[in-house]
Amino acid sequence: MKQRIVILGAGFGGMELGTLLSEQVPDAADVTLIDRSDAFVFGYAKLDVMFGRTTSEAVRLPYAEFVKPGVTLVRDTVVGIDPDRRHVTTASGSFDADVLVIALGAAYDFAATPGLSEADEFYSEAGAFGVRSRLEDFTSGSAVIGVCGAPYKCPPAPSECALLLHDSLVRRGVRDRCDITLVLPFGRPIPPSPDTSAALVEAFAERDITFVPSAKVGTLDHDRAVAVLESGDELAYDLFLGVPKHRAPDVVVASGLTEDGYVPVDPATLETRCPGVYAIGDVATQGTPKAGVFAEGAARALAATLIGRIRGTDDAGTHTGKGSCYIEFGADRIGRVDIDFLSGPSPTGTFQEPSPQLRAEKEHFGSSRRARWFGRAT
Repeated sequence: MKQRIVILGAGFGGMELGTLLSEQVPDAADVTLIDRSDAFVFGYAKLDVMFGRTTSEAVRLPYAEFVKPGVTLVRDTVVGIDPDRRHVTTASGSFDADVLVIALGAAYDFAATPGLSEADEFYSEAGAFGVRSRLEDFTSGSAVIGVCGAPYKCPPAPSECALLLHDSLVRRGVRDRCDITLVLPFGRPIPPSPDTSAALVEAFAERDITFVPSAKVGTLDHDRAVAVLESGDELAYDLFLGVPKHRAPDVVVASGLTEDGYVPVDPATLETRCPGVYAIGDVATQGTPKAGVFAEGAARALAATLIGRIRGTDDAGTHTGKGSCYIEFGADRIGRVDIDFLSGPSPTGTFQEPSPQLRAEKEHFGSSRRARWFGRAT
């Protein structure tokens, strides 16, 4: 009998896990991949759309193009998860699993920051695509890029946003009429890598971007156009670009699997407290940042374990917590930080200076996954 594997969420983790199972055990596993969206979008592509470097249509990869032997992709909304029974209810059906993998990502908790709404954020697909016209209309005044809580997806993204906003204003000839302030909850932009952080702080200083470390936006006062930090300090703004506080989606919280907003797992195996139930990526406390490359790494480790069990070898994968993030430094320059979160007593990060080679690497990162998951040459 085929192993029934149900994967909730077709982000980096779900896509890679489904692909590996299809490649290795297409005849021995019956894989169902469920996602409510109609297309996949790389996280970094949202900034490209925001700043007019591409269009929203160009970066959307339709799930209809994800065709893999042994995998059925279901477009539906998950409305219930019973982890003890490994039973999933969707808006139009239900699924029972021998193995259940939760990869639904992180949701945004707007209520945690009074005054913050969907119109104030640039982290979701809709938010990033929708803010483009506001950026084009911004020609003078103060721009505040503010993080409202940690952890949050793609830790370099707020810094990248500040640097790309600077470039955009320079191109339009209005930079001298605008101020840019970046508010981050960490003492440095990339905590595991002092060298990367120093390079970013230097880039902020060169561009006259005000960096406010170890701070969070606690309230957004639209009437006064003021962002109130948790310290009580206030930042007036004409343009606010927010990163909402994150947590697991409501349906995952309702399942009883979460603690402090996320699903706790064994960092090495990705197992939850329930036998046969795993969680990978942003929804889980897997010991790494919330970024696609780390969700993908977790998927590879879990795939090795599941494939070993299906083949009867009991080979097990180990989640290493390693990954590389490409960072936009502005002026068409891209750096990279290579981070290891689980091998040593504390996370470490190695910085690679911006170079043309790294731009080519980033482009290959996207093109290789478009080809692998969607069969696209470009």
